[in-house]
Amino acid sequence: MSRESISASGASIDRLIPAEPLLEGAGDLTLRLQGLLDGQPKDDATVAQALDGMDGLLEEIAAGLYNMASMLVGEGEDSVRLVETTIANVELACCPDPAEARRNARRVLCEAALNTLRQRDPASLAAPEGLEHAATCIEDDDLDAAGVSGHELQQMMSGPERNRVRTWLAGLPTAMRTIFVMRGVAGFTAAETAQMLVAHGGAGWTPEAVRELTRQSLCSLASQLIQASTR
Repeated sequence: MSRESISASGASIDRLIPAEPLLEGAGDLTLRLQGLLDGQPKDDATVAQALDGMDGLLEEIAAGLYNMASMLVGEGEDSVRLVETTIANVELACCPDPAEARRNARRVLCEAALNTLRQRDPASLAAPEGLEHAATCIEDDDLDAAGVSGHELQQMMSGPERNRVRTWLAGLPTAMRTIFVMRGVAGFTAAETAQMLVAHGGAGWTPEAVRELTRQSLCSLASQLIQASTR
């Protein structure tokens, strides 16, 4: 899988994973939410009627947000708070496109997670000093180079291999783990990731530095997959 290249203001930007398919019913849910966000007061009965039949989808969305939050800050109360923060702060009124709404939700969640990590240890998100290109087993910041797709990674994080993969992820340095999740799971570009890191206390990040840490994390992931296949 090669990085997806799209055009933004005439510039080419790269994504570590291609765009994911939307959950079934996401478009309908977006339309219903848009109808509720018309600036008029709504009672509980009106809201309940508008969202009737959407419980399963809403639970799936919340579970996906929690899964991503727990990759960033660990499981437990902090991840629950991140999901609550995301739901409370994501701007849906200006997002009639469900794909854009999902992207905005992930951005809100990642930014809140960065704030949490900064509060835990202000220095944990700083770019390594003197970072240079390391001779690793992977020369490109591409998930395929590690033998796994973004969708397969999500399955690994929630399937039978969940505990082993999460143990590996938790063992990465904070900055490397954060970059891996923001690029390999949330789907942000190297430039977007660097921008968010700098905006939330991670000094010294550039797109090139983000790509280098991505390569190093992918090499670590590839080693984990090789070890698992030989057992």
